[in-house]
Amino acid sequence: MQTSLLLMALYLSIPGGTQAFKPLISGGGSITHRDITQRAVLRKTAEVCRALAAAQGRDFSLPIDDSLSIIKLHKACSADSSSSSLVSTILFQSTIVKMYLSNALVDMAFALSKAHHFDGETFQGGQALITAGVSEVKASVKRGSFLLARLALGRVCHTLQDFYSHSNWVEMGNRQPYSTLIRPDLQLVNLAGPSTPTCRSCMGGNCTDNILPEVLLQGLLTSGYFNLFSSNKPAGKCSHGGSFDRTSGRDPEGGINKDDVGSSHGHLHHTAADVAINATMELLEDIRGAAGDKDFLRLMGITQSSVLCFVIDTTGSMSDDITEAKRVSFSIIDSKRGTQQEPSSYILVPFNDPGFGPLITTTNADIFKQRINALTASGGGDIPELCLSGLQLALTAAPPFSEIFVFTDAPAKDTALKSTVTA
Repeated sequence: MQTSLLLMALYLSIPGGTQAFKPLISGGGSITHRDITQRAVLRKTAEVCRALAAAQGRDFSLPIDDSLSIIKLHKACSADSSSSSLVSTILFQSTIVKMYLSNALVDMAFALSKAHHFDGETFQGGQALITAGVSEVKASVKRGSFLLARLALGRVCHTLQDFYSHSNWVEMGNRQPYSTLIRPDLQLVNLAGPSTPTCRSCMGGNCTDNILPEVLLQGLLTSGYFNLFSSNKPAGKCSHGGSFDRTSGRDPEGGINKDDVGSSHGHLHHTAADVAINATMELLEDIRGAAGDKDFLRLMGITQSSVLCFVIDTTGSMSDDITEAKRVSFSIIDSKRGTQQEPSSYILVPFNDPGFGPLITTTNADIFKQRINALTASGGGDIPELCLSGLQLALTAAPPFSEIFVFTDAPAKDTALKSTVTA
């Protein structure tokens, strides 16, 4: 796996090897998809943590700018020392890595897809990919499938960010995101027609003025055509540009991409990257609005409190004790409500003999109490029970520093699992 990622990184860092903001590595002061994604994630996460800190009466003095780092931000976002541990910081960092690697993979998996890169004026196709991807992210968060949500988010960010590098949005003087791109209820407007000329050939290799003045004056949206194998493109249309784009050698020659500082419109590279960062933050804010602050932070790999787990013996011998186990469980749950220690989610694992489970998880404390209250004691023919099997199941689902309470009146039958559980 590490070898594959290294090869991917090498491929994606080759100058001209891709037709987008460089995915992971670049030189000469250029900004990559990785940079754009990480900066947007850190800034938006900081905004959410600042809002939660204010609501909880905590201080949050970290400046929200390019000086943000993963370690500093994670510490500032943490409500207590356990949630700011080295392990949880690494989990936060790995979440960001997953997102920008998923972003970078779009250049390999969909290298020739016009819609994924807004090439060839495929604006409706690009918008459809973005809005469908955002819906996928929101649905995955709602189901608690945060890994799938992160991977989908990375892919969406790539296409959104490419719009600002590949279109003439920035050349028209726009310095704010084109919000319509993430809105399924809005239509794109002022698109250049399929037969409308948009570019003229660059003068002596200088492409800073190759978009037709009337296109800019009328505010017509266009993007460059790109093809690795053919020079064909509609008459009068802009090309993406670069040594790998064969259309850029056909009249009108040159390109308009802003993928790095050496690109055809490299003089606007940093401007396009800044707008792409703001656009990514706008997309993240849209997801935050649907998910809520706590689940948004979980999507970003930050949990401000641990998960609360109960592993409860439901064999017949517990018939005299299960009512007390429920009472104590409810007391623990209620004592954490409305505090900084309120769990981000709850896990219940009942165990019996000869079975254990199923694992039940929810983010709703009242539903969790209902599931506990529904437990009954029955079965089990001998005294030892499958306590460690139930505990192991809870451990596999719970993140580090979670609280796990075990209720049983018998020794463990499955002692062979002791070393695994205590590891």
